[in-house]
Amino acid sequence: MNHNTPLSPRPLRHLVTTQRRVLSGAQLKAHGVSAAAAQEQCRAGGPWQQVLPGVFLLHPGPPTGEERLHAVLLYAGRSPQRRAAAVPVQPAAGDPHAAHSAPTTPYTDVLVTGLAALTLHGFSAAPPLLSLDHVDVLVPRTRRLRSTDFARLVRSPGLPVPVLLDGVPVAPVPRALADAVAQLSDAEAVRRLLTEAVRGGHCDPASVVRELTAARLLTRPHVTAAVDSLLAEGRAIAEDRLYAMVREGGLEDPVWNVDLRLPGGPHLGGVDAYWPDHAVAVELDTRAPRVGLGGEDDPLFSQYVRKREHLERLGITVVHITPRKLRESIEQQAAVVRTALMASGDRDPAAHVVVLPR
Repeated sequence: MNHNTPLSPRPLRHLVTTQRRVLSGAQLKAHGVSAAAAQEQCRAGGPWQQVLPGVFLLHPGPPTGEERLHAVLLYAGRSPQRRAAAVPVQPAAGDPHAAHSAPTTPYTDVLVTGLAALTLHGFSAAPPLLSLDHVDVLVPRTRRLRSTDFARLVRSPGLPVPVLLDGVPVAPVPRALADAVAQLSDAEAVRRLLTEAVRGGHCDPASVVRELTAARLLTRPHVTAAVDSLLAEGRAIAEDRLYAMVREGGLEDPVWNVDLRLPGGPHLGGVDAYWPDHAVAVELDTRAPRVGLGGEDDPLFSQYVRKREHLERLGITVVHITPRKLRESIEQQAAVVRTALMASGDRDPAAHVVVLPR
């Protein structure tokens, strides 16, 4: 048997009937289509076209938004030789079986990010794929490829764990937001994206601010203004969840959003909920991790610790709850507060404090 015999070009008829007709040169070669044959198909007036270096569209018309997306992934992703023999499975949009397909992807070392990623995550404030001038993709910093045409490469020292959406590797929402914001100068567009991220339950404000801080975007006034709006939005949502926790958890009603003071003495600080008969307080931690990424170097963190320690020296139990805990484990947080209320009878009486509206 002659192993040098070229494969038959018959697979051409099969390739032009695939759901998404965009393939790399390596994939075409695996189906018996040489580089010369592919270029012949792309001649003027021919049935194919080369949309990016080494990436071919198997029809003459303009690519769809999804075809552009997959073309960029094929251009920027690595193509291990062992995977080149198979045409990647690219389920069509709306395919009822797509969600049940194996969580694998033919694309390696590349993630969709920026506005394209937010569109795939379902953001209504992100434009349709076809209207984007560029498809942004994250690649390792060491890649030698360059941005070209509608493929824009965003280099990173390390890639986050991808979210697979219909087999497409997509950056998590916080990272995709940071990469999108880096390209936007429209303050209203930035505000809409950040607000939808929190209001839509995609992520919490702290994770967004961490990514914006890491990308050094908080020096831009329009981004800072949008973050302030984001934090206000996040706090409002967290407060609503705190009300729901008390109501659905069967806890007795506290007094809400109050300041605590010693009689005739100094201001002790504000708390989000307080049970005077039990000397139990709840405080929502909605700090923006702008300094030290929310660690112990954050001045707000130090201020919070001092206030909590002062209250606890006076015999007041402070339950610290983050918006993420309320979102992911609201019943568990209700149990923590309930335990603190039940344990109040076993503690020494707390110092008398004055409770004032905040």
